[in-house]
Amino acid sequence: MRFDGVVDLSTTFPQARYNPVMFRKSSYTKKEFYRGQHRSEHWYCDNMVYFITSRCRDKFPAFNSSKAQSIFWDRFGHYTAKYEFVPWVCTLMNNHYHFVGYAKKGENIGPMMRQLHGSIAKLVNDTLPERYLPFWREKGNKDYFDGCLRDELQAMRASRYTVLQSVRAKLVRDWTTYANTQVNLDLNRAIGRAAELKAFLYDVPYARYEKRRERYRANTWSINRPRQA
Repeated sequence: MRFDGVVDLSTTFPQARYNPVMFRKSSYTKKEFYRGQHRSEHWYCDNMVYFITSRCRDKFPAFNSSKAQSIFWDRFGHYTAKYEFVPWVCTLMNNHYHFVGYAKKGENIGPMMRQLHGSIAKLVNDTLPERYLPFWREKGNKDYFDGCLRDELQAMRASRYTVLQSVRAKLVRDWTTYANTQVNLDLNRAIGRAAELKAFLYDVPYARYEKRRERYRANTWSINRPRQA
């Protein structure tokens, strides 16, 4: 399996447009904006590929010890299985994690994450000299970020980003030598199957990509604009 190559998605995966799906949104506050910032929301959608990430409060290195790492992986395996979430790839760093996977039932994401975080926080705190509370929450009461992936290309990029965390942090040169990265299946087959299941939000814009397109259009227009006499 390679993450450093270029994949021709137009030939590898069929462009299977998705059928209309129902979303359920969840937020910690009813106010849409607070001090000029939009509230953090969770999207729960059936039959969807997710990218999920979270970080310990103030970047606290709670997972430095092998015992804390073992707790994370034990609880991660337990709760993903309990809530029928299929993890494709996952990397644990000393203060945060990322994972990509498939959720058959979107309504399971909320309880899975609450129980996963609650269990890890309790058990890891039991190993620390002093209890660290709150364990996860950042400013704005953010607990974790979840995103429904838009297409095959974004799924490959998110998976590659997850797998190469240890390389980006210069902990190792080869991600396969980093003990806290798990790749549970062949990504080409997983992404192809997700396309067959219509498990991407093809027609929903992704803000970061849209901003890049706008900058590209603006720069192109500026370059090609005829000079005024």
